[in-house]
Amino acid sequence: MAWLILAFMSATLLGCYDTIKKVALHENAVIPVLFFNTLFSSLIFLPFIVLSQTTETLDGSIFYVASGGWEAHKYVVLKAVLVLSSWLLGYFGMKHLPLTIVGPINATRPVMVLVGALLVFGERLNGWQWAGVALACVSYLLLRKSGKKEGIDFRHNRWIWMIVGAAALGAVSGLYDKYLMAPVESGGVGLNRMLVQSWYNIYQCFMMLVMLLCLWWPKRSKTTPFHWRWAIIGVSVFLSTADFLYFYSLSNPDAMISIVSMIRRGSVIVSFLFGALFFHEKNLKAKALDLVLMLLGMVFLAIGSA
Repeated sequence: MAWLILAFMSATLLGCYDTIKKVALHENAVIPVLFFNTLFSSLIFLPFIVLSQTTETLDGSIFYVASGGWEAHKYVVLKAVLVLSSWLLGYFGMKHLPLTIVGPINATRPVMVLVGALLVFGERLNGWQWAGVALACVSYLLLRKSGKKEGIDFRHNRWIWMIVGAAALGAVSGLYDKYLMAPVESGGVGLNRMLVQSWYNIYQCFMMLVMLLCLWWPKRSKTTPFHWRWAIIGVSVFLSTADFLYFYSLSNPDAMISIVSMIRRGSVIVSFLFGALFFHEKNLKAKALDLVLMLLGMVFLAIGSA
């Protein structure tokens, strides 16, 4: 049950992350924002790496970062590529779309993860859990219909397809997380969760530095200018904390990736509230009913997993 509570806590923080990310990206250059996000996330975890490798202070604690050679880090590099690809698409889409549209599209990610979990890990859902999944799917379809009222053509809008691509890559990353965290005897790699989270942020930072210097910097005068905002640091803090709780949840042998992923998408409720209160987005009454269905689906998942 502890892994379930951690998943709900992660979802709440993830909703805050989506909201502050929208603030950081408003009329701002995407690549520098994403670079600073990866930089500050790396700086958050760097002390844990140093303390774990040079002292015994963190030994046996949840913050201990295990050491590992290329055999371990090659998996983390692939994780970094998957996440960064998803983020690039997601950041560009988020910049040009309403928060109350992006959230529902991201809500399809657990359905993709569910299919993968059933096929790859052999996970099985009970009646309550299937009911929760069904309600979440219906909620997404209704929210998609509400989005059409805002003049957004889902089939021909490139920003929509970027968000869809980000969701698909995020689903693949979620399944990959379960594989990385699962014990060797269960068919996984059995990596230390802090090793994965800390080092994939560092690898992403170097990748983004290359993109910043090679792609954005030479053309910076011809593209959207970069404006420093303190919200950029908030993006890193909320995401790092949300992901820490997420990885901690997945490290529990009883955790089901299909359920954890579905709960994490409940973050759309948090971002919806912020979208309504601070961004004054449209069609809120229609979307509110759809979000109630999403919340009810989360409750069903919690009952089925208790």
